[in-house]
Amino acid sequence: MSHYDVIIVGAGISGISAAVHIQKTCPGKSFTILEARETIGGTWDLFRYPGVRSDSDMHTLGFSFRPWTEAKSIADGPSILKYVNQTTDEFGLRDSIQLGTKVRKAEWSTEESRWQLTVEKSDGETETLTCGFIGMCGGYYNYEQPHDPEFTNMESFQGKIVHPQFWPEGMDYSGKKVVVIGSGATAMTLVPSMAEKGAQVTMVQRSPTYVVSRPDHDKIANVLRKCLPDSWAYAITRFKNTLLQGYFYRQTRVAPSVIKRKILDGVRDHLGKEVTEKHFTPSYNPWDQRLCLIPNGDLFKAINKGDVQVVTEQIDTFAQDGLKLKNGEVLPADIIVTATGLKLIVLSGVEFVVDGQTVDVSETFSYKGMMFSGIPNMAQTFGYINASWTLRADLTSEYICRLLNYMDEVGMKQATPTLRAEDAGMQVRPWIDDFQGGYMTRSMHLFPRQGEGPWRNTQDFAVDKKMVRKAPIADSALKFSNPMGEPGGAFSGGAFSGGTISDGVSQKEKSAA
Repeated sequence: MSHYDVIIVGAGISGISAAVHIQKTCPGKSFTILEARETIGGTWDLFRYPGVRSDSDMHTLGFSFRPWTEAKSIADGPSILKYVNQTTDEFGLRDSIQLGTKVRKAEWSTEESRWQLTVEKSDGETETLTCGFIGMCGGYYNYEQPHDPEFTNMESFQGKIVHPQFWPEGMDYSGKKVVVIGSGATAMTLVPSMAEKGAQVTMVQRSPTYVVSRPDHDKIANVLRKCLPDSWAYAITRFKNTLLQGYFYRQTRVAPSVIKRKILDGVRDHLGKEVTEKHFTPSYNPWDQRLCLIPNGDLFKAINKGDVQVVTEQIDTFAQDGLKLKNGEVLPADIIVTATGLKLIVLSGVEFVVDGQTVDVSETFSYKGMMFSGIPNMAQTFGYINASWTLRADLTSEYICRLLNYMDEVGMKQATPTLRAEDAGMQVRPWIDDFQGGYMTRSMHLFPRQGEGPWRNTQDFAVDKKMVRKAPIADSALKFSNPMGEPGGAFSGGAFSGGTISDGVSQKEKSAA
């Protein structure tokens, strides 16, 4: 039975981030990365549909420790996958990744201060691994099952039905009539890409989505890279973009009507008043649901060329020769693409057991958006809804490293977020609130809850950055212990029994400061 100080679950952007940070900041820690699939890259290896790309800039979606140096800041999927693979090799992580290894169960023993993981290999065999800490970096959606809106009469359709999550390799759609159901990021990507390659595409949406066009090149970043080292140019651009993202999101909260007008003005400049009002004017405010970013107005250009038609209407049923709408119209199709969204999954579907008791994650509270109440020595990476995923992934990796180093310095083996008496009256909210995207609202009842103080999941990069990098590790809601009786003694919150640590900041951090 192999034992590691840290086991990282998932070899996508989040898992690679965690591994590099541990390698750099906790050099004495042993770790391995368990990846259920046969290749690394996560999302960027799984999705192979036409035009797959980022919907945020690579200066914030890229790692904090490795500059993105390509000219395009809105990058295609293969370029992002290449970047993840290059990072993996640059930091020598390839041999630390166990592919085809799916974690089924994680059992914690307080007596032994360790996790025991039951994993299933791709050949069907099961193995057992142990570790002191788990980093759950497997993302937030189900790789095996997309969202199924349960359309009626699908079996009657004589053409081909495809979901983007399982795109057939080499499928020929040139010259075909294609109906794409959906108006989210996937549909906005697929539609212009398929049209460019000769398909006649109709995008069917139940209701409009906010769409913002931006250049796929960051002129400032490209100029900076000509006169500064890559790391400096990248850091400046990353800082600039996070500030702009944060400012824009805050404005949608305090002045939604102003932002709505600006977004719609941008669409009208491309498509005119009638099309904008009919197909691109949502009933909700910006960022109540997710905005869609399109590079260089590609969707608008395809509509203006006549290669793409947008239909806003409820779907009635599938028909033999296409899709029947509630208004009675039948949209003819050779191919129907169901870009109907993701199905979320909690903690990669792993069953967690603490001292013999199965954990109901929905009954826990999120501690600083990373750990869960009552679950020791485990942190989950979950990115931002309103900004690039990797901003949060890197912060979570930093926090894990700070926590591990701090525990070593104070002689503790366990760190458990623990609800306090003072938390009894706090307001309880969904883990992600103030956001009504369907893929989130459908699954929020399965996720941890959030409250107040350290139990908030802020979804705010500026706030989280200060908390992760500056705030003491120890607080009254994080219980430290050492049941194995090794040097260190009992410790809870900011009060250490030996009196040597009182503020939750390690001696290493004090020296660095």
